[in-house]
Amino acid sequence: MDTDTPDLDLIARARQGDLPAFNVLVERYQTGAYNLCLRLLGAPAPAEDATQEAFISAYRSLDRFRGGSFRAWLFRIAANACYDELRRRKARPATSLDRTGDEDQRPIDPPDTAPSMEERAANTELHRALEAALAQLPREQRLAVVLCDVQGFDYAEIAETMRVSLGTVKSRISRARSRLRVILLQQRELLPGSIRQSGEEQ
Repeated sequence: MDTDTPDLDLIARARQGDLPAFNVLVERYQTGAYNLCLRLLGAPAPAEDATQEAFISAYRSLDRFRGGSFRAWLFRIAANACYDELRRRKARPATSLDRTGDEDQRPIDPPDTAPSMEERAANTELHRALEAALAQLPREQRLAVVLCDVQGFDYAEIAETMRVSLGTVKSRISRARSRLRVILLQQRELLPGSIRQSGEEQ
């Protein structure tokens, strides 16, 4: 099947039971959906589960898709799957004694080149600081800023995903960025020089 087939054509085929057509949509959006879930949940294993759950739910709900951006519709389902998982965590806030957490703390995107040990340590610490800062944001601010700054959504698509106005999207992203800046400047030794100097001038 042509991988350039428009989403709406693939959806129409999938509604008729064409599973390969839906698989093209999965291949098209699985990386973005996983990265979104990873930043909302903070660990690979639950992010993988939420991503899989989102695609299963999307396939079962195709008849309820009413047009517009399929990506926005899918990512809203993925975000809701993450929120369900976060609610389950609150209901059972226990951690397994069998897990060290080392695997979940690995950087998401390892560099292609081979940096020095010092550089690798600094990059890992910055990555962890960024993930920890994201985790401190209210969930709607976190979703908005991840969709914008990580996924590259424009404001209109974020508004469609979150089902809010453009003004609300802009406000959430602005607040999220400001809050992230405050949090990260508390660990300014991890930040690039330009950001660190900007914070010192304020």
